[in-house]
Amino acid sequence: MSGPRIDVTLVAGGKYHDIDFARRELLTLLAEHDEFRVRVQPDYEDTAGITQSSILVSYTCDVRPSEGAQKAIRAWVEGGGRWVALHGTNAALTLGGPNGVESPRVFPLWAETLGSQFVAHPPIQPYRVEITDPKHWLVAGVEPFDTDDELYLSEYADRSALQPLLHTTWQGEAVGFAEADWTTADAQHLVMYLRDLGNGSILYNTLGHCRGHYDMAPILDYYPRIERCSWEKPAYYELLRRSLRWARGLDA
Repeated sequence: MSGPRIDVTLVAGGKYHDIDFARRELLTLLAEHDEFRVRVQPDYEDTAGITQSSILVSYTCDVRPSEGAQKAIRAWVEGGGRWVALHGTNAALTLGGPNGVESPRVFPLWAETLGSQFVAHPPIQPYRVEITDPKHWLVAGVEPFDTDDELYLSEYADRSALQPLLHTTWQGEAVGFAEADWTTADAQHLVMYLRDLGNGSILYNTLGHCRGHYDMAPILDYYPRIERCSWEKPAYYELLRRSLRWARGLDA
């Protein structure tokens, strides 16, 4: 027998990614839960819809919430909301600068709420995702796996406030970004973590880059290759399914 209705908001929008693909995949996973009633929006400004939901799922890039939206969503989390934040939710990007892609610190409250802000990534290439907390049910039994995703190099508001679940190890040059030198930075980078906030919590997973032929406009009219990255890994879908169970309050 199904349980009571659970209202969910999916925010899917932004730049430089195949948002159509990510939205479709996430809606398919959400549809595995009969109780979920899902509404979709391209940004965070309809805060009434978000705060009337029990669950927020986000897949965005360079979507910069207004100060009012940042405050409303933070208060919603503190009041007990659960937020599955994916990939570029914490990213603000400025392309075309003389020093490469910049990551302006334009939403400090947003970054503090999420626990991190994207700064750069090295060129897409295979890297190993390790299990940081193998006893936690969200990752228990998941074997370390290789992926060719964007390896997120992030700035953490308070790393001690985060509960790491997955990580990777890397040092080097993030070619193409203004903040490129990571040769002496902490070599361990969080891939997935929990961030408790008041009575609610955020589950952040940096994996999930995707790009199609038409997603770099107006910089490029036609991007030459299709990128699916972790979306081609069964482990990623298992992590997403567990994340949605977590969001509805289950613990296995």
